[in-house]
Amino acid sequence: MSRMSVSNSPFLLGFDEIERAIERVTRTASDGYPPYNIERIAKTEDQAERLRITLAVAGFTSAQLQVTIEEGQLVIRGRQQEDKEHHYLHRGIAARQFQRVFLLAEGMQVAGADLQNGLLSVDLIRPEPQRMVKKIDIIVRD
Repeated sequence: MSRMSVSNSPFLLGFDEIERAIERVTRTASDGYPPYNIERIAKTEDQAERLRITLAVAGFTSAQLQVTIEEGQLVIRGRQQEDKEHHYLHRGIAARQFQRVFLLAEGMQVAGADLQNGLLSVDLIRPEPQRMVKKIDIIVRD
């Protein structure tokens, strides 16, 4: 039984790359750590509409976190070193590494990142869509 692909429609030309990107993101989104929120921040007079991704990264310092853009993806990594100085009777808070990947639409820009009270917020600027109309000349051949 074959799977019907969205990009197989004769009206969607050149969208096969989008389908591959969606498959790649769904494979990497299986881990639930760290939990995160995504919120839309409405446009104001002096700022465009933004998206804010907030990750719960309690126990991480800014030096242990890394926010990068790699091949059209926002990649957020956290790395903690194992604590060898303490002898724990019970260890419920583990030193854990993570990587969260968010696929960015073309034109999305990262405005900045902020770490406060164990929450890492990354603001993204959504560009204003521009309506483009381009006339194509028709060549008449006899």
